[in-house]
Amino acid sequence: MNWHAALESLKQDQLQYIAIPIFLMVILLELYYDKHKDLGLYRGKDTWTSLGMLVLTGFIEFLPKVLAFIALYAIHEVSPLGDLVGRQWWAWILLFVLDDFTFYWFHRKNHEIRLLWAGHVAHHSSEYMNYGTALRQGAGERIHKYFFWLPLAFLGFDALMIFTVMSINLIYQFWVHTELVDRLPGWIEYVFNTPSHHRVHHASNIRYLDRNHGGVFILWDRLFGTFAEERKEEKPRYGLTKNIQNHNLLYVATHEYASIWKDVSRARHWIDKFKYVFKAPGWSHDGVDRRADTLRSQLS
Repeated sequence: MNWHAALESLKQDQLQYIAIPIFLMVILLELYYDKHKDLGLYRGKDTWTSLGMLVLTGFIEFLPKVLAFIALYAIHEVSPLGDLVGRQWWAWILLFVLDDFTFYWFHRKNHEIRLLWAGHVAHHSSEYMNYGTALRQGAGERIHKYFFWLPLAFLGFDALMIFTVMSINLIYQFWVHTELVDRLPGWIEYVFNTPSHHRVHHASNIRYLDRNHGGVFILWDRLFGTFAEERKEEKPRYGLTKNIQNHNLLYVATHEYASIWKDVSRARHWIDKFKYVFKAPGWSHDGVDRRADTLRSQLS
């Protein structure tokens, strides 16, 4: 493998860095509107925590991102489909769809496997829904994230293509983190992830738990049974089922790992220790089963 060529290609991955100043400008505009209308969408400490998590995630992500790019580059070099796919217009469209399909499963598994949830939970720890919350990324999930995208390189898509489309997907997701955008026309709501759908995803209401995992398209959730519609009679309550009430960045990033360790330590049998790590959040060997599907099945 040509290491120099791989690293030179990685340097061209700049989309997210270009987008950050735009994100910050939009946050300021939403914050101004919030203060002008006295809507209570922002809280100072919460917003600073979100911005701090963005910086912390950037540091933690650096090495996994470089290693993932090199792995994608190497897999693409041995892929028999590399020369066929190239960077033709149809390849970009196909990759855009496959990337979002990959994101759906990555995101869904972050909610259904507790070890992965521990890396993602920080993104859901804010009790507010605003554009600042969009930047509150899960630092731990950056360690395992890129494994989900490795198969795309074997399908013939080169590393820079994959990283570029991943960035486009994440940039799209920024705008859905708001309470200021109401329902959109029906066909848009049916096909795409929207602020209404994503408010459901960030809600801790039992009816809304672990729903609407799509990045750009909500069709995956409709297809695989994880869709829930926002109801006017049930306003989303943002945050966790048990909020952490803490703004320390390291605590926000690691508190669920500590909780897993406590549960694993108190379990006597190895099978139970294993289940605390790999079953969905809320499973217990000696208490009430508080997994989302279990709680939802108990609703009248």
